[in-house]
Amino acid sequence: MVEIDRMPTEQSNPRSAQIDSMSVMEMVELINSEDSKVAEAVGLEKEHIAQAIDVIYRQLHTGGRLIYCGAGTSGRLGILDAVECPPTYSTDPEMIQGLIAGGETAIFRAVEGAEDDVKLGKKDLQEILFSDKDVLVGVAASGRTPYVMGAMQYAKKQGAPVIAVTCSPGSKIDKAADIGIAPYPGPEVITGSTRMKCGTAQKMVLNMLTTCTMIKLGKVYGNLMVDVNPSNEKLMQRCISIICAATGCREEQAKELLVRSDNRPKTAIVMQLCNCDEETAGKRLAQADGHIYDAIR
Repeated sequence: MVEIDRMPTEQSNPRSAQIDSMSVMEMVELINSEDSKVAEAVGLEKEHIAQAIDVIYRQLHTGGRLIYCGAGTSGRLGILDAVECPPTYSTDPEMIQGLIAGGETAIFRAVEGAEDDVKLGKKDLQEILFSDKDVLVGVAASGRTPYVMGAMQYAKKQGAPVIAVTCSPGSKIDKAADIGIAPYPGPEVITGSTRMKCGTAQKMVLNMLTTCTMIKLGKVYGNLMVDVNPSNEKLMQRCISIICAATGCREEQAKELLVRSDNRPKTAIVMQLCNCDEETAGKRLAQADGHIYDAIR
């Protein structure tokens, strides 16, 4: 049996003990006040987060993949982070993936019992041919999800690095990881509703993991997402704005550069700053491992 009363994520918040008798404004103020604690809790884990980023970068830079696995809200957060990377940074959809207990159905509707199946975590990793080249990030607010533990155990046996993101410091999953990231923002306003503060904390951590990794991979110049994929009208205009901001050129020139670079803003920027053609810009970027700063230097 799960000793639920001992889990940090299941503790009762005395500040919200009478929330059902509060006015709507009082509810909003209380939730907002509690949410303000999340960023501080995440900040206390900055050393572990930085260590995890270095590991993820190392694995991805040498051809590996980042695999998130989780159940419920935690699983959905991993999927959300994974699917947003291709349009934002033009990554291969295979590079960052999210697995959820219960599969695709569980993204939209809870699949009862899936998170309690320790063998399912192993099975899901086997199906994507997980290997020591990859890195696994187990996401579990409670720090005890069997599905996640099963995946972590399998990943370790393959010799891959294992990272945990939980909101239960010292939990089973936190201790089992090579690097444990465990921000604890305190009890939820609604007892045990980890989609709230815990979900926000986990989202913040995942944002840092992928964003900082993408920066290290050369997909950001200054603070511009120079590898964005212009897959729709809004993103096309964003690419044009990025080229203008990075080079100081006018909008019409940026449009022309984007066409000549085959819709690759990073290449377009190097073409403009180095006054070279697409082929030369591509070679410069290849020699600079994708970093614009080094390519133009």
